[in-house]
Amino acid sequence: MTYLIVAIRAVFVNQIKKRLSSDTQPFGRITSMPLFIRDIPASKRIFDLALTIPGLILISPVLVVVALLVLIFHGRPVLFTQVRPGYRAQPFAVWKFRTMTEARDSQGNLLPDASRLTRLGQFLRSFSLDELPELYNVLRGDMSLVGPRPLLLQYLDRYSPEQARRHDVLPGMTGWAQINGRNAISWEDKFRLDVWYVDHWSLGLDVKILLTTIWKAIKREGINQEGHATAEEFWGDVETNDKT
Repeated sequence: MTYLIVAIRAVFVNQIKKRLSSDTQPFGRITSMPLFIRDIPASKRIFDLALTIPGLILISPVLVVVALLVLIFHGRPVLFTQVRPGYRAQPFAVWKFRTMTEARDSQGNLLPDASRLTRLGQFLRSFSLDELPELYNVLRGDMSLVGPRPLLLQYLDRYSPEQARRHDVLPGMTGWAQINGRNAISWEDKFRLDVWYVDHWSLGLDVKILLTTIWKAIKREGINQEGHATAEEFWGDVETNDKT
C-alpha cells in the first residue's frame, strides 16, 4: 500500500512540475500550505488525511481508467491545471481531469465551453469524476474535502466583503452549496451558503456533506446552470459595479 501511495503521488508531482515549469504565473507565486495550518482546526486536517490517503488507494484503478480515457479521447495533457484562490485568497494550482478540447477559432481564440466540452467530458462532470485529482490538492493541504469551491482569481475583486468571507476556510472538493443546488442556484445563493458553512463548520457537518455529495453525484443533480454548458461567469453585484 505504501508503494502505491508513493507511486500515485509521484505521478501527480511529475505532472505538476512539468506544467508549472512551462506555465507562467501571472498572479504571483503559487503557495504551498504546511501540513497543519494556523486557524484551521487540526481535527479537520486529520479528518481529511484519514479519508484521502486510503481513498486514493481504493480509487486508484478509477484514476488509471479515467486517465487512459482522457488520453485516448482528448490527448495530452491528461490533467487540466488552473491557478485558483485558496485559504485567505492565496493562489494555488488546482488539478482536474480534462473535460474539454483545445479547439480554437480562426483567430486562435478558444471556442466557447459548449463547443469544447466532449461527451466523455460531460460524463466525467456528471459524476464529478473530473475532480478526483483534487485529492492531491487535499493531500498537499491546498484544499479540504469539504469547503467552498475554489473559483476564479478574477472573482476576488467582484466579491462583497461578506462574500469574500468564503476564503476564511480551506476550499473544498464539495461543500454546503454543492449539496444545496450546486450550479442550479444563483451565485448569490452559493456565496450565502458558503458563508453559512464558514460560520457553522463542524466535523459532523462535513460528514453529512460528504455523504450527501455521494448521493447527489449518483443522481447527477445541479450539474449545469440552465442554458449553460458549465456555469456562467460571476460578474459581481450589478448595482455595486455601476457605482464604481
